[in-house]
Amino acid sequence: MLDKIALILVIIGALNWGAVGLFQFDAVAWLFGGPSAMLSRVIYTLVALAGIWAVSLLFREPERSQSH
Repeated sequence: MLDKIALILVIIGALNWGAVGLFQFDAVAWLFGGPSAMLSRVIYTLVALAGIWAVSLLFREPERSQSH
C-alpha cells in the first residue's frame, strides 16, 4: 500500500513540475496558498519523501503472485 501511495505522490509531483516547466504554473502553490505556505511546503516534502521511497522500487526483487 505504501508503494502505491508513494507512486501517486510521485506522479502528482511530476505533473506539477511539468506544469511549472511548460506553463510556469505551480498547481500546488496555487491550491494551497503560495510556494512558502505551510501546507504547500508539507505537500512538497511528502512528494520528495515519496520520490526517495520510489528509488527503493528500483532495487527490489519482483514479488511473485501467490496462486492457489
